[in-house]
Amino acid sequence: MAITILKGAIVSARSLGKLDITEKGYLVAENGVITGVFPVLPEHYAGAPVEDFGDALILQSFADLHLHAPQYPMLGMGMDLPLLDWLNAYAFPTEARFADPDYARTIYRELAHELISHGTTRVCMFSSLHTDATLILMDELEKAGVTGFVGKVNMDRNNAPGVLEETTEESKQETLRWLEACQDFTHVKPMLTPRFTPSCTDELMAFLGKLAAERDLPVQSHLSENSAEIAWVRQLHPDCRQYWETYAKYGLWNDRTVMAHCVWSDERERKAMRDAGVTVVHCADSNQNICSGVAPVRVMLNEGLKVALGSDIAGGDHLDMFDVVASAIRASKARRMMDGWQTDFLTVPEGWYLGTSAGAAYFGEQPGFAPGNPLHAIVLADDRLPQPHPLTPAERLERCVYRRQPGAVRAVWSDGRKVFSAE
Repeated sequence: MAITILKGAIVSARSLGKLDITEKGYLVAENGVITGVFPVLPEHYAGAPVEDFGDALILQSFADLHLHAPQYPMLGMGMDLPLLDWLNAYAFPTEARFADPDYARTIYRELAHELISHGTTRVCMFSSLHTDATLILMDELEKAGVTGFVGKVNMDRNNAPGVLEETTEESKQETLRWLEACQDFTHVKPMLTPRFTPSCTDELMAFLGKLAAERDLPVQSHLSENSAEIAWVRQLHPDCRQYWETYAKYGLWNDRTVMAHCVWSDERERKAMRDAGVTVVHCADSNQNICSGVAPVRVMLNEGLKVALGSDIAGGDHLDMFDVVASAIRASKARRMMDGWQTDFLTVPEGWYLGTSAGAAYFGEQPGFAPGNPLHAIVLADDRLPQPHPLTPAERLERCVYRRQPGAVRAVWSDGRKVFSAE
């Protein structure tokens, strides 16, 4: 039996706004599965090797539930354009380059390494429409130690003629070819990915819905991100009262569905998400960068929706989920002011929960370092930062959300495996 024992200041998010803290504690896993967090190492582990990280923080690793892998090269570009213009001017031309497998291999290897070195170990990720590049992405993520889901994007209308396009039949056949080639991956699995309703014909949406049901596949897409987008969807689907119904009528709306943004989802659309068990992915950076709006995250949480966080690169300009958590907190403060101070902003423990436990729940895990969860953990050093006074672990967690020293991430575990070490 392989035993992993990590010693340090252990902090995890066991529920929204509630932290479990064990100073000088022991996080123990057997065969990659957590057995517990202990203030004193149980006697039956005596003699087992311990990785002692001193006073360093031992934290849950991140789950990034919405990001566009082929947009990684354009991170930080085009931030002065609204969504639909930004797609045509930047995103589609950048994604078109992934027709070149060598280019895809170079970029995706770098992306996978950066994700792991920043402590992101679980993802729901968009590729491009290119099957071979999507398989390369899955391979590089698997090699780096990232787990989760990746989708070959489907988009057979309103795309970018001459730049990024596929016919309905090509989209169907390439999706099937991709799914057949995915079977050898252990930690990265396929996820059906209609880009968004305007990009997919009714025929393609019906095909994907049937495929999801037949093969029990999860689904990811975008919902109610931008007012112009919503108006466009209404024109394309006059039979649907709201955006969400364009997914539901094709069988793409259930508890394995992930919908990014939901900035303009009203009470009826939010109820549809709650009733179906759909997971909302809040992408604060991109919503502000592309001037889409500020999602009502506190209202969603109060209404019982499942909400997690996404970096949404490259609409979002930060891949590091520490920064994404900070952005979500700031956005909630802006929303509070917009709402006339009637809603509460997110606290740091709440933001941390959304970036870790809430995302991990999509993969079937319990909150925090719960026994039975696969070991996903970060070791974070903050010993070179100035000390205004002796800090509690909760204060150290708060500061690390907003500020980290160079090389702060010292080690990362993903699905029980040590996948990164700074030493």
